[in-house]
Amino acid sequence: MIKLKFFGLGGQGIVTAAKTLSEAVSIYEEEYAITVPAYGHERRGAPVNTSIIIDSKPVLLNCFVYEPEIVLVSDDSFLTREIDIGAGISENSVLVLNTGTEDIARQFKEKFGFQEVYYADATHIAWKNIKRNIPNSAMLGILARTGIVKIESVMAAVQSTFGTKAGSANADAAKEAYDETRKI
Repeated sequence: MIKLKFFGLGGQGIVTAAKTLSEAVSIYEEEYAITVPAYGHERRGAPVNTSIIIDSKPVLLNCFVYEPEIVLVSDDSFLTREIDIGAGISENSVLVLNTGTEDIARQFKEKFGFQEVYYADATHIAWKNIKRNIPNSAMLGILARTGIVKIESVMAAVQSTFGTKAGSANADAAKEAYDETRKI
């Protein structure tokens, strides 16, 4: 069983990313997954988080994740927000981060105590590929670099989620983010 927690801001597609990840592992990798979103103020820019549980057996839990092994953060402003994205992590937990700078990635690693940080500039990649500030597909590309899901499964699920035209652009964003991911 693998427990994940996604953090983002309203409008960044975090809930959609979690559902797309669940589809990627459930349909394209024949695993099981459940997604449990937590909405805050339900407005653009408000903090949002989603819990995901992936397992090789049917997931019988339907609850939030309190001890994540992987945390995904789609906005580096969480470094200074009063939200503890490191709550419940262990010494082996991994961070997947949207940032283009190693300095910011190191600050997250040191502040919250993640073992490893995978990062890429998902916002820039989203603007380049889909012409919008919605980094969710690019974030899934970075997540795929951790090995939890294959990039081919992510791309197929993204295309299924977004349809033909938008799906191709979002799949390209996921692949580019996967290719550009760095690790510290």
